[in-house]
Amino acid sequence: MATAGARLGGQAARVGARGAGGLCGGVAVFAAVAAVFTLTLPPSLPGGDSGELITAAHELGVAHPPGYPLFTLVAKLAILLFPFGSVAYRVNLLCGLFGAAAAALLFFTVFRLSGSYAGGILAAGVFSFSRLTWQWSIAAEVFSLNNLFVGLLMALTVHFEEAATAQERSKIAKIGALCCGLSLCNQHTIVLYVLCIIPWILFRLLKEKELSPGSLLKLSLCFSAGLLPYIYLPVSSYLNQARWTWGDQTTLLGFLTHFLREEYGTFSLAKSEIGSSMSEILLSQVTNMRTQLSFNIQALAVWANICLTRKDRQSSSLVWLFTGMFCIYSLFFAWRANLDISKPLFMGVVERFWMQSNAVVAVLAGIGLAALVSESNRVLNTNGLQYLEWLSAILFVTCQIYSNYSICDQRTNYVIDKFAKNLLSSMPRDAIILLRGDLPGNSLRYMHYCEGLRPDISLVDQEMMTYEWYLPKMAKHLPGVKFPGNRWNPVEGILPSGMVTFNLYHFLEVNKQKETFVCIGIHEGDPTWKKNYSLWPWGSCDKLVSSEIVFNPEEWIKLTRNIYNWTESYGRFDPSSWESVANEEMWQARMKTPFFIFNLAESASLPSNVKAQLYTHAYNVCDIICKTKELKYLMSQHKSRPRTGFSRTFLLAL
Repeated sequence: MATAGARLGGQAARVGARGAGGLCGGVAVFAAVAAVFTLTLPPSLPGGDSGELITAAHELGVAHPPGYPLFTLVAKLAILLFPFGSVAYRVNLLCGLFGAAAAALLFFTVFRLSGSYAGGILAAGVFSFSRLTWQWSIAAEVFSLNNLFVGLLMALTVHFEEAATAQERSKIAKIGALCCGLSLCNQHTIVLYVLCIIPWILFRLLKEKELSPGSLLKLSLCFSAGLLPYIYLPVSSYLNQARWTWGDQTTLLGFLTHFLREEYGTFSLAKSEIGSSMSEILLSQVTNMRTQLSFNIQALAVWANICLTRKDRQSSSLVWLFTGMFCIYSLFFAWRANLDISKPLFMGVVERFWMQSNAVVAVLAGIGLAALVSESNRVLNTNGLQYLEWLSAILFVTCQIYSNYSICDQRTNYVIDKFAKNLLSSMPRDAIILLRGDLPGNSLRYMHYCEGLRPDISLVDQEMMTYEWYLPKMAKHLPGVKFPGNRWNPVEGILPSGMVTFNLYHFLEVNKQKETFVCIGIHEGDPTWKKNYSLWPWGSCDKLVSSEIVFNPEEWIKLTRNIYNWTESYGRFDPSSWESVANEEMWQARMKTPFFIFNLAESASLPSNVKAQLYTHAYNVCDIICKTKELKYLMSQHKSRPRTGFSRTFLLAL
């Protein structure tokens, strides 16, 4: 008994010392990472889902499925409490702090497991300053909060394993159950880690004879309490005060549809996409991990599994748990990631979800470094390798910062901001914009609702108009737009539910008093507008014009020639970035009018003298804008370029 008591006392003393050191070290890591992230924050709107997430928080609406209630509520607090910067900057800053907290938790996890400061710094630094993590930790996205929960769940698991008394284990288990519930209020991919950790915790409690029906009920209640932020979804939907929201969660069916992401596919990344094979995605993940973390980090993670099989049994069980979490997540995600990663933009979407597995690999690498030094000290019978351990950690982290700083420094990135402002400023007063796609939809909504730009304009989402919930929820927030029914559908009529459908032609007819534009592109499923309307180029957008109006090339050239003020160089952004998409759209916009005029001359049954005038106008506009090699290249690649023999002569003449 005395021996057992002494052993427990020694363990408690060791854990207490590590706990104090881990806390101080974690605070230092948080401060260092937060400083770097804050220094490199984008001052305005990033691309992707950021615009929609910020708008949902600003308006207290509901974000895209599964709703992200926790992120929405915390982001709203940040918008209200941070006294500086744009609305987007405040949420970017919040996400940077989430990323720094995630780094501190990874440090804490490794330090508590290994007792190594250097190992903890390696894990936190290599993960946080990888290009992928850094990039998404300084943008208003849900990924940095997810990284925080990954670190928190691992840290709590280690803390639970080290607990010396039943009372302490019970307390940590309840906190962990609450955090598991909260984590599911953000990104649902973490459910795979939760499903690994919960059985492991229950098994440990059962082994210690501490699992009873009463304790199981308490743990279930704590887990359920963590899910309480989801109450926000039906409350927001019922109040219907947000000028932008997604879905109708006032019914149980509507709530479950949103919660389970049924509009995307519950266990899929996207709707109706044929993606790369499972083996291709797994291979790409390993390759991407080597790029993000380095081969040495991967090797240290493997070493942690090999070395600890012969050492501390307590540490070994946790290492195997973390390794199991990594393997299950990687296999499941590769199975369900139904996107074609050969396309750079889709690859950019998929790789963001690899951060969750990279965090585990970084922790294993930190443990592996400590184990490698410990084993080397034992074999060489020396304690002098600690300096080498520190040197290795500092070298790896420094290399990460050096390699990725210039890429991740977004202090001067206003690309999406300028894209949205250019589109909005080009529009005539009281115009209707029919939005299509994430880039124009999310960026214009942010500028319109959060920054208050162009309050006279009405933004209507083409894709959303086909959903049952959209117009019943949003029509009252679009008083300047007339809707001839409850839902957009090419076939007009009354649905069994009582909903009245309308087509695009009917919509345009009842809104004739306003100028209507499509940005970017028009829904292919409804061609009814073609019987009385034409699309005329308006920069990146197009204007829907009555076929009764005669096209005047001189007037249209004058109207659209200097429609945008765009100074970004062509091809300067990574092809997988939203900045690249915005830049491409702006450069392509310069050529839409001349090619439209040229195609009009080629396709229309016009007198030869009129055709000659149109060809001349097209040539003159092209001659003016084609002053750079980039524009000449774009002319040859443009999707609307003419394809006849004369057109080839036309292009050569330029």
